Amino acid sequence: MTVLDAAARPAALVSTPNDDGRPRRFADFATFCEALDFAAEGPCGLNFHDARGTLTHVYPYAQLRVDALVAARRLIALGIQPGDRVALVAETGADFAALFCGAMYAGAWPVPLPLPTSFGGKENYIDQLAVQITSSDPAMLLYPDEIAGICAAAAERCGCKGLTWLEFADAAEPADCTLPTPDPDAISYLQYSSGSTRFPHGVAVTHRALMANLAGHSHGMKFQPGDRAISWLPWYHDMGLVGCFLSLIANQVSADYLKTEDFARRPLAWLDLISRNPGTSMSYSPTFGYDICARRISSQSNVAERFDLSRWRIAGNGADMIRPDVMQSFVNAFADAGFKAAAFLPSYGLAEATLAVTVMPPGEGIRVELVEEERLSGTPRDLSRPARYRAIVNCGVPVRGMEVEVRGEKGDPLAHHHIGKVWCRGSSVMHSYFRDPEATEACMVDGWLDTGDMGYLNAEGYLFIVGRAKDMIIINGKNHWPQDIEWAVEQLPGFHQGDIAAFSVETESGEETPAVLVHCRVSDPEERVKLRDAIREKVRAITGMNCVIELVPPRTLPRTSSGKLSRAKAKKLYLSGEIEPYSLAA
Repeated sequence: MTVLDAAARPAALVSTPNDDGRPRRFADFATFCEALDFAAEGPCGLNFHDARGTLTHVYPYAQLRVDALVAARRLIALGIQPGDRVALVAETGADFAALFCGAMYAGAWPVPLPLPTSFGGKENYIDQLAVQITSSDPAMLLYPDEIAGICAAAAERCGCKGLTWLEFADAAEPADCTLPTPDPDAISYLQYSSGSTRFPHGVAVTHRALMANLAGHSHGMKFQPGDRAISWLPWYHDMGLVGCFLSLIANQVSADYLKTEDFARRPLAWLDLISRNPGTSMSYSPTFGYDICARRISSQSNVAERFDLSRWRIAGNGADMIRPDVMQSFVNAFADAGFKAAAFLPSYGLAEATLAVTVMPPGEGIRVELVEEERLSGTPRDLSRPARYRAIVNCGVPVRGMEVEVRGEKGDPLAHHHIGKVWCRGSSVMHSYFRDPEATEACMVDGWLDTGDMGYLNAEGYLFIVGRAKDMIIINGKNHWPQDIEWAVEQLPGFHQGDIAAFSVETESGEETPAVLVHCRVSDPEERVKLRDAIREKVRAITGMNCVIELVPPRTLPRTSSGKLSRAKAKKLYLSGEIEPYSLAA
């Protein structure tokens, strides 16, 4: 190895600072373009790291704006008009950031699309891209050079122009033109929810709605001097895109990023980045992110020697059902490194509301209520059985500009602690589903959005989420929440979160019954039978009935683009025979 002399040694990269140096503006801009214009006048920006957490690219907002303006003029030179869609495969990096913002400056609608995942392979990814391309009808698809082959195949299938980042840079000289004036009520981008597969819904969000949500959640989280964001969340999911990219620009916050796939390989690099931040850290994750980190630390590890999590001010939770037991395991694992349970900040949101609907006030941590199974199932109490409870996590209060109601089957608002459908109304609710007026009308009534989730409000106005209405398993008139079944099986030795999928199937007699698919890591046939029987007994204790138990190979159960288990897709693959269970003795 050659040691360079001081003159030849490249200068070390220096991250953008935590603070702007000017009074913070809490996303009080008319359009996102105006927000980036303001952020570019300060020193903050985006900082990209490799899988080991080493800083590889420093990207101040000033440079992002310069690159975005060039991208906007190049898009116009290629024929892009205001209102056209520009589909972008959302790799975490400077290229996507500049193109996304550039599309906005050009008056076009950027459409972030997912990267390939380990599940499903090349053809499934091409199918997924093709479905969303067909739905959004973009003028072009732009993608990283590393996955050019499969992205080009999807573009060709849809008759869409496809270019890599490098090909786009060489495709045309930037047009010498005046950029369109952004309209606050124009669509700013199109967002596909993580479950958008066979029947995708592109959520159309205006600049006004985007800025309202960015202001609402930054006020709710009480951004303060010294705050810095650290994220591994994908930019094709609303929490990663809106909460951990667009919000930081609009609120003049610097950020450190790991790519999602690098986090999956080395999750503790996330905590290393948080530890190295001299200011206060804000970082979000679904439950499974905290779970992975806690599992990677053994009881013999001295976490205090490697990590310093004492300045982690906001440890956000969202995007899936929040598991209090997992959060407690994380606290147990990292308390010696200075992590405080009060840093947890549960929240609730969805792409149709831009992002945030409710946020827990900082410092209140995770608060739970124990809810009787009968209240969850909607049936009278069976006095012959011991009472069973589930811990439901408090997801906070509505963000600024948002109202929340819980309604019954007839659409009437329910009193506090009554479980029903969660509805919300506010300045950041979506404009519509793109080119789908029927779906828009089905979930929007007089400005109110039917979220599709079930929950209840307490007397103080805090929201508790119980589950997805469409996932509910109804057997003999009784409601069963699939996560209750899944969580019960996870208590057996050797199972992790995401190893189990529960849903209903129709038997040969035409009756509905719960089916439970379980990742099996046991190879001995006799042990597999014992495992199946143990699972059956565990599920019978929860549901009071026999269930179909199927052991399937590891890594078989599908996930959404945000990493959540997809029960609907698991059911579809199981019924079609694409998920093939192990054969077991009767």
